[in-house]
Amino acid sequence: MILPIYLYGQAVLRKPTEEVEQGTVDIKQLVADMQETLTAAEGCGLAAPQIGKSLRLFIVDGTELGEDYPECVDFKQVFINPEIIDASDETVSYSEGCLSLPGISENVVRPKTITIRYQDADFKWHEETFTDFKARIVQHEYDHLEAHVFTDRISPIRKQFVKGKLTNIAKGKTVARYKYKH
Repeated sequence: MILPIYLYGQAVLRKPTEEVEQGTVDIKQLVADMQETLTAAEGCGLAAPQIGKSLRLFIVDGTELGEDYPECVDFKQVFINPEIIDASDETVSYSEGCLSLPGISENVVRPKTITIRYQDADFKWHEETFTDFKARIVQHEYDHLEAHVFTDRISPIRKQFVKGKLTNIAKGKTVARYKYKH
């Protein structure tokens, strides 16, 4: 089922998330709904807070980015209860957008490489290192679990530039090409 994506201004996007306990959520159905929602919105990542659930869960699907970012060709994963346990000192700046902030894109500086510990949809633990665009997608979605959006990471002067756009989104004065809730 395609779910509405919660837009900037919704309290759930600024609320700390709770760990997912096995058996408390129909994880297979929730992940399937999130994947259907992500595909319909033409995004590359979706976190549970973006669909109104304050859970430590996000999905990524970078397969459509494979032409520009070959490392993303088969990058489709579920991350449950993730924790970034290491990040490189080397950083990279790149323009980011977000399904919860339609019409806004800004350069964000992030570590080039990260190591993350997480559970998959079967609640098996993994530890993986990601670099380049994979690392960026994972960090962006992880931020949602920490009650952050990408504009929290931009320079103060750029924050002033997007302040009006963010206010309009929060007031419902925006349009998106996908089902949303404001």
